[in-house]
Amino acid sequence: MTSISKTHQTRLPADDLAGTQAQLRRDFANAFARELAQRTDAGSATASMNAAAIAARGLLQRRWAQTQRDDATQSTGRRVHYLSMEFLMGRALNNALAALRLDVDVASVLGQRGPAIAQVLETEADAALGNGGLGRLAACFLDSFATLGLPSFGYGLRYENGMFAQGIQDGRQVEMPDEWLRNGNPWELCRNDVNYNVGFGGVVVNDGGVRRWLPSDRVIAQAFDFIVPGHETERVSTLRQWRAVAAKPIDLSVFCRGDHVGSATHRLKAESLNWVLYPDDSTASGRELRLRQEILLVSASLQDMLARHQREHGDIHHFGLKNAVHLNDTHPALAPAELMRLLLDEYGMDWERAWKIVSQAVSYTNHTLMPEALETWPVQLLQSLLPRHLEIIYEINRLFLDDVRARFPGNTAMVERVSLIDEAGERRIRMAALAIVASHKVNGVSALHSQLMTQTIFADYAALWPDRFINITNGVTPRRWLMQANPELSSLLDRHLGIAWRNDLGQLRALDIKATENKLRQEFLTCKLANKTRLSEHIRTQLGVCVDPRSMFDVHIKRIHEYKRQLLNVLHVIARYQAIIADPEAAIVPRTIIFAGKAASAYHAAKQVIRLIHDVARVVNSDPRVGSKLKVVFLPNYGVSLAERIIPAADLSEQISTAGTEASGTGNMKFALNGAITIGTWDGANIEMAEAMGIDNMFVFGLHADAVANMKSLGYDPRLYVEQNLQLSRVIDAIADGAFSPSEPACYAGLVDSLLNRDTYMLMADFAGYVAAQSSVDTLYADQEAWATMALRNIAAMGAFSADRAIREYVRMVWAPPLAR
Repeated sequence: MTSISKTHQTRLPADDLAGTQAQLRRDFANAFARELAQRTDAGSATASMNAAAIAARGLLQRRWAQTQRDDATQSTGRRVHYLSMEFLMGRALNNALAALRLDVDVASVLGQRGPAIAQVLETEADAALGNGGLGRLAACFLDSFATLGLPSFGYGLRYENGMFAQGIQDGRQVEMPDEWLRNGNPWELCRNDVNYNVGFGGVVVNDGGVRRWLPSDRVIAQAFDFIVPGHETERVSTLRQWRAVAAKPIDLSVFCRGDHVGSATHRLKAESLNWVLYPDDSTASGRELRLRQEILLVSASLQDMLARHQREHGDIHHFGLKNAVHLNDTHPALAPAELMRLLLDEYGMDWERAWKIVSQAVSYTNHTLMPEALETWPVQLLQSLLPRHLEIIYEINRLFLDDVRARFPGNTAMVERVSLIDEAGERRIRMAALAIVASHKVNGVSALHSQLMTQTIFADYAALWPDRFINITNGVTPRRWLMQANPELSSLLDRHLGIAWRNDLGQLRALDIKATENKLRQEFLTCKLANKTRLSEHIRTQLGVCVDPRSMFDVHIKRIHEYKRQLLNVLHVIARYQAIIADPEAAIVPRTIIFAGKAASAYHAAKQVIRLIHDVARVVNSDPRVGSKLKVVFLPNYGVSLAERIIPAADLSEQISTAGTEASGTGNMKFALNGAITIGTWDGANIEMAEAMGIDNMFVFGLHADAVANMKSLGYDPRLYVEQNLQLSRVIDAIADGAFSPSEPACYAGLVDSLLNRDTYMLMADFAGYVAAQSSVDTLYADQEAWATMALRNIAAMGAFSADRAIREYVRMVWAPPLAR
């Protein structure tokens, strides 16, 4: 038995779709005309976008209401609640129109005098509710929830400014507020009747033998719903976002005394919870704000789940049987403590029964192997902000460690390692440990990641509960990342495979045997060139750099981080530049190397990489000896819409993290799905992709994870690799000597020192293999027919990397009702 019932999975029959489509067109046209008539700027693209969005939202609201009625009356299965600090949704209008099958009709609704549909779609702001792969994965899952008919809610926060909008000044990243809500959000529905109190601070008292928390500060969490449509179904999914509102009005007496600002200090404090995703936690105030955001998400969401369960089922004791509470990384890891608090303090349960419910309901996805990326919170901060939760965590830990001592008598070292409390130095709560202890399943997101997870950071917990740890490799939604982002390629696939692949990505496998057909290869190359030409024009208008769309588009777009090794790519760019200068007449495959991504605001090393990219680009792009043989561009403010523009145009996908550091990746899947060939390390989901398509259809290089670990344990000396490789030595010398920063020659001294003396992510060790792989890339790209064949085989192998497959595995392995496990 699973949570996806056959009723919910059934797609609309063709006759029903045809019968309702005419009515949908009429409803949409009427709603559009009504909305547009009420606007003073009715002739603008922005007005048309808002009117179209509101009209589409109205149609989806009817589906939302029916979905909720269906889910409320289901007698089997469970409702899934997906808690995530990020949901990187991107633009919604094009996706909604496609789901409603109105994407073709909307142009006629706009009329001949109205703005072009492409212009209308471009005016929509990206919803700034996430940062990178974690948030985009959550968004893909919402799409699959709806398309597969899974009873579900996504839960997040309604950030007014997102993380930040990235600007570039003199080659340096500057952060600005991402004011995506400045002109309102036509997609959200404010649920004025859905709000909950969330407390902070205060004390815990003993009330007749019962512990009671008396918070000193409260905010109201108000719900805003974002409707996510399914495709080829009338089912929809819901992203419920919380906005913090002050629990009290202004202090009128203080206001009347003239202290107008002081009368509303508490309102400002509440509002600050809504401002920015991931406030800088390098300061005490930033850490406190981040923790407040996390408990706001967790507490409001759990109160909402419990209230809904009581309305639908009555008996709260069945909550764990009817509801799955899934933690997307450690940010919502306070959920077990908060659910225990609610069940103990608000519903009067005893500990044993409450813990059983928590263990039935909660599951956890881990997204990183890096200990520094696993959240911990100072005990002192929890004591001041969440004293009742700290008590509950202490009791969870006491009972857990008693069990460990009983199973492993005398093993005090293991007890210290698995404790929820890190006693070394400042006492801290290990949030990943809390999530693991409370969950019935813990999953990694690629085969290698899940293996390393149980062998390294969570080895002790895996020894305690070997059946608790599983793997579910990530996936992406083809609706967004192929059908919407790349309509030319989608049409090509329709012509050669039929349309069944749109609902069953496994149908792409039929492309493998067609990959050597000349007609298909030429059509693919024509489609790719059209996408590259569009991106070339975007680069010209945005950056003033002219690039040749017939050059190889070598793309590296992702969060800027040392382990993702954008710097290794830059070293290859410099080596390539030096080779061109050394022999300008040599034959070389022209390349356009495209970077995009944001560095965290306090991450100096990552910001230096961005600066170096721009310094190298300035030198390379202005050198007449290079011409069109090499161009380097950095497109600022990377987000979903920019990715939708870049990915269909990519020839080469850079997935070059140090082996053993990338949990999975989903960009690698999006690129391959759009016909880009991967150059990558044996890391994350690259491995499973290589196994699916055949390793000969990917350019693999570098140390494997076990070799990385072995070299580090024996003592890794990066200088040896530089001394033994003249090409690498020249590259490092050029950076150190200021060849790319003549006005400030020593500005990269710290970066060079890190590479020569630490090189944590082993760029020096992998440089030679990377350059050799890039040489193989050049050779293949020179033979366009062979390149097209390999690219088509990449597409053919992507059926297993659909988010739909991933969600089916979650349903079967994690979210199935407890009695079925």
